[in-house]
Amino acid sequence: MRAPHAERHLIDRIGWLRAAVLGANDGLVSTASLIVGVAASSAGTGEILVAGCAGLVAGAMSMAAGEYVSVSSQADTEQADLARERRELADDPAAEREELAGIYVARGLDHALALQVADQLMARDALGAHARDELGISEITAARPVQAALTSAATFSAGAALPLAVAALTRADLAVYTVSTASLVFLAILGALGARAGGAGVARATARVAFWGALAMAVTAGIGGLVGKAV
Repeated sequence: MRAPHAERHLIDRIGWLRAAVLGANDGLVSTASLIVGVAASSAGTGEILVAGCAGLVAGAMSMAAGEYVSVSSQADTEQADLARERRELADDPAAEREELAGIYVARGLDHALALQVADQLMARDALGAHARDELGISEITAARPVQAALTSAATFSAGAALPLAVAALTRADLAVYTVSTASLVFLAILGALGARAGGAGVARATARVAFWGALAMAVTAGIGGLVGKAV
């Protein structure tokens, strides 16, 4: 008998990977843009670092709160649908059996075989079968608010710390150039790492994050320069 071959899929990373990439990218872009904008206004090193630290702390807390609230809303919706499905299974299991079989017929099985599959799956875990095949809810894709919040806060802080460290090691009059250049390099690396972790194309992901990061820093540098001259 031939042994089953092992398969390693990447979809099980989707819960934390999305939050990690979003957090790190947001932390890097927003903090670098803030630092560049403040530096462009002819601020001193102290003012630049205060602004960068404030952006790091406020951004990390905002990301954690935002992720927790949004993913909690998703979790609440999933739980409400599961509760409704649980009631329907208790009230009319025959109709639910037919409904599940209809899903399998739509996927290519004949009706008799679809009923057999529905019977066997419902005998083992009726709610799980309907959650997966009717509602699209599985263990892999289920909402995890705490995981999303902690991942986003941690990765935002890590991303924000990179341009902040460059600013701390750079003269104030050079911060616009050094922070912008270093941040673009960091963004390119982040895009490549995120693409590799998710199994996507590296070149496209790298170009995407670098483009939007450069645009954000260019806009804030322009605004910072105008404000600095006006003040």
